Amino acid sequence: MGPEARILKVLQSVAKKEIVPAVDESLFLSGLLDSFALTDFVAGLEEEFGVSIPDSDLSARRFDTIQKVAAYLSAKSA
Repeated sequence: MGPEARILKVLQSVAKKEIVPAVDESLFLSGLLDSFALTDFVAGLEEEFGVSIPDSDLSARRFDTIQKVAAYLSAKSA
């Protein structure tokens, strides 16, 4: 399973919906995430990918699309 599919799995778990947004679709503008759900989403990403995401990195801009999340996680594991 590729990183985008793993991110989508976490997103679906947090949103409690079987959604499949485009990789460049805004997760916030589409209503799939809000500031409260962002913390749950990040916690799920930390568990799924085995990374630690500092509070200073929690911003809607950084986690706005699946594509941005994948790029961020790729940089974290590099």
